[in-house]
Amino acid sequence: MADSLILEVADLEHDVLTGIYSEETGKPQPLRITIQAEMKIADRYDPDTPLEASKNYMDLKFAATDALPEGVHFKLIESLADHICETLLVQDDRIKAVTVKIVKLAIAEANEKIGITMTRERR
Repeated sequence: MADSLILEVADLEHDVLTGIYSEETGKPQPLRITIQAEMKIADRYDPDTPLEASKNYMDLKFAATDALPEGVHFKLIESLADHICETLLVQDDRIKAVTVKIVKLAIAEANEKIGITMTRERR
């Protein structure tokens, strides 16, 4: 098995204009978003390895929050996941792949998790 490094921000809750919920209510839909970014891994990470040797976790959070264009209705949550993946892949060439899991909180009735998981790899 090859070495791997996956940075993750899990269970980030953010309201986004998306889907039928937003279309019918005119309000953003509450989502739970998890992002995994597979990084190119160094041969070794010593205690004095500088911070620049890895990605800032806040960049993952930014891609799912402040990097979203204001007022844009993502009709499909797939388009939202695509936007998050593209933002991260364009931002840093050390990222090999991005996986985004989105759970729609507003339509759950019995605490089930309704949503998608998308992975995009660098081409």
